[in-house]
Amino acid sequence: MNIFNLTHHTALVTGSTKGVGRGIADALIDCGAKVLFNARKPTDNLPADATFLQADLLEDGAAQKLISQAFETAPDMDILVCNAGSFFDAPFLEMDTNRYDNCMNLNVRAPYFLVQAFAQELVKRNRKGSVVIVSSTNGYLAEYDSTAYDTSKGALVMMVKTLSLNLARNGIRVNGMAPGLIKTPLTGWIAENDEKREHYEKTIPLGRIGEIEDCGGAVAFLVSDAAAYVTGHTIVVDGGITTGQISEE
Repeated sequence: MNIFNLTHHTALVTGSTKGVGRGIADALIDCGAKVLFNARKPTDNLPADATFLQADLLEDGAAQKLISQAFETAPDMDILVCNAGSFFDAPFLEMDTNRYDNCMNLNVRAPYFLVQAFAQELVKRNRKGSVVIVSSTNGYLAEYDSTAYDTSKGALVMMVKTLSLNLARNGIRVNGMAPGLIKTPLTGWIAENDEKREHYEKTIPLGRIGEIEDCGGAVAFLVSDAAAYVTGHTIVVDGGITTGQISEE
């Protein structure tokens, strides 16, 4: 038996047209799952046979509507990956309520109600399922000029714990994945800057900046039978950067 085989499983991955979300979607497909892609805007860079569901998760009620649409499209859906999120910060003394609300609404409110709507549908169908909530190493370690983002990612670490506790009796596992520095369109400038890249490669214990495939593999594990007895935990995918103190080297 291949415990990593996801054949006969269907997943919705939010924010999955690029970056970490795309790496997750591709990994699940490689393991045999059917994947419903999602983003705020349509794109033409998806697999030819991909199913795309458009939704702006900042809008009121969008989370519930997306889950409803996903189950209409794929009634057998049993995996949800809450990946969509963004950065809205300014320096703390310059932050305003609009930026703060956008951060919390997208990064915290949306996954909370996505999971609720997903779980409601599974319970209605008497079906087990699995959830992965993507947070960040910023949920563990603070960063300058990132107060709202850090707060939102810390909330997701606790969300994994409390939702896993409340949904375990329904046979729904809830875990998290917290990426560190990963090479994406948003961080590509680091890889292109020799000085910056060398600095981070020296700082990260494994000696390299992460790839989106590193994140995809962790999520594929969490939703597979290999993790059948794992719930309430967040896997940190950061090359070891959160494991030690400041080095003198």
